[in-house]
Amino acid sequence: MNIKELVSQMTLEEKAGLCSGADFWHTKAVERLGIPASMVSDGPHGLRKQDEKVDHLGVNDSIKAVCFPAASATAASFDRGLLKRMCEAIGDSCQHEKLSVVLGPAVNIKRSPLCGRNFEYFSEDPYLAGELSAAFIQGVQSRNVGTSIKHFAANSQEHRRMSSSSDVDERTLREIYFPAFETAVKKAQPWTVMCSYNRINGTYASENHWLLTEVLRDEWGFEGYVMSDWGAVADRAAGIAAGLDLEMPSSGGFNDKKIVKAVQEGKLDESLVDLACERILNIVFRYTENARPDTPWDKEAQHLLAAEVEGDSMVLLKNEDNILPLSKEECVAFIGEFAERPRYQGGGSSHINSFKVTGAVAAAEGLPVIYAQGYSAASDSASEEQIAEAVAAAKKAKVAVVFAGLPDVYESEGYDRTHMRMPECQNRLICAVAEANPNTVVVLHNGSPVEMPWIGKVKAVLEAYLGGQAVGLAEVRVLYGDVNPSGHLPETFPCRLEDNPSYLFYGGEGDHAAYAEGVFVGYRYYDRKKADVLFPFGHGLSYTTFDFSNLRLSADAITDQETLTATVTVTNTGACAGKCVVQLYVGDEESSVFRPVRELKGFEKIALAPGESKDVSFTLDKRSFAFWNSEIHDWYVETGKFNIEVGRSSRDIAACSSVTVTSTAKVPHHYDENSIFMDILADPHAAEIFKPLLDGMRSALIPEKEEASDAARDAISEEMNLAMFNYMPLRTIISFAGDKADPDMLRHLLEAVNKG
Repeated sequence: MNIKELVSQMTLEEKAGLCSGADFWHTKAVERLGIPASMVSDGPHGLRKQDEKVDHLGVNDSIKAVCFPAASATAASFDRGLLKRMCEAIGDSCQHEKLSVVLGPAVNIKRSPLCGRNFEYFSEDPYLAGELSAAFIQGVQSRNVGTSIKHFAANSQEHRRMSSSSDVDERTLREIYFPAFETAVKKAQPWTVMCSYNRINGTYASENHWLLTEVLRDEWGFEGYVMSDWGAVADRAAGIAAGLDLEMPSSGGFNDKKIVKAVQEGKLDESLVDLACERILNIVFRYTENARPDTPWDKEAQHLLAAEVEGDSMVLLKNEDNILPLSKEECVAFIGEFAERPRYQGGGSSHINSFKVTGAVAAAEGLPVIYAQGYSAASDSASEEQIAEAVAAAKKAKVAVVFAGLPDVYESEGYDRTHMRMPECQNRLICAVAEANPNTVVVLHNGSPVEMPWIGKVKAVLEAYLGGQAVGLAEVRVLYGDVNPSGHLPETFPCRLEDNPSYLFYGGEGDHAAYAEGVFVGYRYYDRKKADVLFPFGHGLSYTTFDFSNLRLSADAITDQETLTATVTVTNTGACAGKCVVQLYVGDEESSVFRPVRELKGFEKIALAPGESKDVSFTLDKRSFAFWNSEIHDWYVETGKFNIEVGRSSRDIAACSSVTVTSTAKVPHHYDENSIFMDILADPHAAEIFKPLLDGMRSALIPEKEEASDAARDAISEEMNLAMFNYMPLRTIISFAGDKADPDMLRHLLEAVNKG
């Protein structure tokens, strides 16, 4: 198919029309040229395909489908292969339902626990989010169905989401909010990218040429089309010029006319409209030429796959006295409405009409389990009678398991949370049950961190997140040891909301949200500050134990153009088989810019039998050591020593080594008469040129000890003199160096050093 030739046959009106949807979910057809319509559908963790009464936020029913665990859960798997398998199944579902693009994955960074849509996002860490999103995209697109990675970019709050400006400095964008998108584009080439509602430093994402063209296409090499989030277009002609190809949903022709008018008045180059059409049609025909509507959709098999995914994603946060796994012979009390009717997904556009749901009570059929409701999620209340019944059940059982978490209304697309607390009725219930039975376990259903005022009163905590429609089956398998938990937290659980680095700024003032914490998001902040946390990033327990040993590096010194291989031996030292998540962190020992103590730069999940050992290797390249240098607008590695750490979490480092990395790049410095001596001395080139003057200046200010009077030595130390000297600007040479310097000499030296 010659797409350029096809576009050349279209009228301006047809081309403008193709750049917006036909309705809520379809692209436009041009029947006279054989251009078909194609349908997109909400995801990311299943299909929300709507046919007749359509809406964006999931108010109206969609087809019966399979709800897989949300990204908050699957990110905890730390398993690229598992994500890929899940998304191959989603791709099969799309082929069966004649869907060309599934709207996901959602990879925005979890800047604050308050974001109402955190359950759809992977992580506070851009490396983890990028690797898992690439696996997601590879899985879906292996079935010749497209993905739409979203929401590009810096979209970390729901509050004022369609008008607020995310005010973020260049380095923070590049190190925190861009890399997940960049990794996905470079590793997996999503068919489409969805731009976000918000402004970025004052410019709407939908009309941001730097974002959509210079960075996304020119720099990263994105080949597909950019679509708007639903209703995100402000100025349609400006959007075309910026690189926004498809507006969704339909504007009823209103914005199509704006495109035509802008071209006719010479305000918009028609070649840009042609280019947008070509990008859209490339994807439309990529799907239609590979459509397989006869692809079977085995929902029951996918239900079991959803349980498997959730089983490998749940995080065992606490397991005092090895209370878990439970015995199948002893009486256990399942307490809490979520045990029978689990909360397994979030609200909004990702809400799936599940064809079946399995709760823990149903999954435990045949086991000695008694059930008490404990509370009502709908009314967010627990009566005295309900709590009394729960306490009575707890007293009858060997172990009491409370299924708790956040009701639907607490977290959803469209608004943010206002606090990090669970419902007070559930906290009361947990405390009452724990008092009645010291062997109490809590299973959590939530899309983002919660405070746990009862943490010291319970023996174990199992984080299920929002685990999909088979969550109860997975929970029973993990609770009873049929599945060994292997999930690890993709985000930090702070002790209190006030501890979060964005606490003072989150939500913003009016239509401006200042990302004032910069690169210190999540564990990057907590670890640098050495702050207490409830549970650290990467934390997760197992029913077995793992030992890390013999960390070795392929070299003890490299340049930034070379790669480094780090290998560690991992051994299952426990009594049962299990999966271990090996996490590799890199940290710069000394830097000229503020950097985190450590940053995740590698992870692998491996299965080990009792006593078995395996070597795990990681390859580190320039980006593993670099920060974004805003002077040169590029990644830069500063010469120095870097720590290579391997462990179980960002706070549980089991092995450490170091490597010296030498930079091959030169950062140009521009000095003037107000530059201080400290900076001159830190630059070997500048220090060499200024050496004679600096030596004279130093001797004038810091006399030899034997030359100084007792009073002078008592008044000020050599260290104090040196410190003052370091902070003095070059212009002081004229005043302090006597006849050894004059303004002309200083000017000539500055010209010489700035020439490089």
